[in-house]
Amino acid sequence: MAKKEKLNYEEIVQKPKFKQLMDNKKKFIVPFTIFFLIFYFTLPIMTSYSEVLNTPAIGDISWVWIFAIAQFVMTWTLCTIYVRRFAKFDVDADDILKDEGVEQE
Repeated sequence: MAKKEKLNYEEIVQKPKFKQLMDNKKKFIVPFTIFFLIFYFTLPIMTSYSEVLNTPAIGDISWVWIFAIAQFVMTWTLCTIYVRRFAKFDVDADDILKDEGVEQE
């Protein structure tokens, strides 16, 4: 990575492109985090304070097992979406650095 001079990070964070990048990241991360935490903590809360998930769903399989498996599916899905979305954010960050004269390899 070659640079024309030392980067002034305080100046970069004041630029509109950087602020837009941070806003876009926040608009993505905050709702995903809230969804994940609600979905994740629903299982222990519902099994501790309710009998709803103990009822049979399919034969002897109760809703608690379906919910637990759904958490694995949710985790893999959110991870896949996260990686794909942040690839775009990486491109935007590279553009900001390119504007500052930093060449990416």
